[in-house]
Amino acid sequence: MKITDIVAVPISFPVPPEHSVTLGIGRSVKRDAVLVKVQTDDGLTGWGEAHHGRCPGAIARLLETTIKELVVGMNPLDTVSVGSRIYKMQIASHGMGAAAALAWSGVDLALWDIRCQVSGQPLCELLGGSARPVKAYAGGISLGWQAPASLAEEALQHVGAGYKALKLRMGDTPRRDIERVTAVRKAVGDAVELLLDANTAYSLEQAREVMPAYQELRVGWLEEPFPAHDQYSYDMCARFATVPLAAGENHYTRYEFEPLLNSRTVAFVQPDLSKTGGLSESMRIAAMASAKRISVNPHTSATAINMSNSIHFLCAVDNAGYFEADVTTLNPFRDQLSAVRPYELDDQGCVQPAAGKGIGLELDLDFIARHPLIDGPCYV
Repeated sequence: MKITDIVAVPISFPVPPEHSVTLGIGRSVKRDAVLVKVQTDDGLTGWGEAHHGRCPGAIARLLETTIKELVVGMNPLDTVSVGSRIYKMQIASHGMGAAAALAWSGVDLALWDIRCQVSGQPLCELLGGSARPVKAYAGGISLGWQAPASLAEEALQHVGAGYKALKLRMGDTPRRDIERVTAVRKAVGDAVELLLDANTAYSLEQAREVMPAYQELRVGWLEEPFPAHDQYSYDMCARFATVPLAAGENHYTRYEFEPLLNSRTVAFVQPDLSKTGGLSESMRIAAMASAKRISVNPHTSATAINMSNSIHFLCAVDNAGYFEADVTTLNPFRDQLSAVRPYELDDQGCVQPAAGKGIGLELDLDFIARHPLIDGPCYV
């Protein structure tokens, strides 16, 4: 079997003002994704999702020119050789670096889709695992910067829906952030785990101010207080309190995760399957983390494709942590891309993979066609 074509499909939808969320990276005004279709000479088609990188048109262009040129003619079942060629030619030297990692991720997910079609197996079984409950937290583009009472009300809604853990968006001012966490902790009680995400927005001085308060409020982790490349600040922040740090959604390939894991300052790693090199690379990262007794808690991207892949991935590793459930009030890429929903929450606050071969989705091609690319930033 040979790869005959790669088609990139950038898709978007505008976020109405009443559904917009403000967080450390700005105010959401639209949602983007890049779907990746890999076609073969046997008539099989695999679908994956590449993260948009806040410039979905550029990622799509990279896929349909350079990446396509590199891998057409290769065996789609040989994910190792395909990934190695993309890495060598576009990431390791004189290439597009992070953008190429996003593109590779979408291709790799599509190749695993093809592997599942050939084997007739669910993805988690093909990866060596089996369907089982995976604990989930309420995340996505939600629980953002708002008045403490309003945030507490939103938190209670998700707890009422069955979530045992929530992720709040930080990165505002230390005083306002602490007020928000305090209000939510008071509202939901001690039985609900509170996770925080600063979206790289803290300075070292701000982190020094908030960490003792977060420790007192029994926070489960503080995610990405700083940019991925600022390891010095992570090392310093770990000394301010006992609150565990989490990072990884903006680390690309196992080569960036190795120093992160060896730093001993990050207690939870969060590879995004649509960013870091797809399933193939994420499985390697999970094994590296397992050797350090660290769980993997993948960051989820825009559509049901990434979400479903992430659940299957967690069912196939021995150090599965949380699945990030997207509780955004409006996300048709989660709810309408497929006739089958990517997940349902059970009464224990867990999710399971959709039944059927592959990731269990049935993509609606008409829906995809109705959501063409909208140029411009997705956060302002």
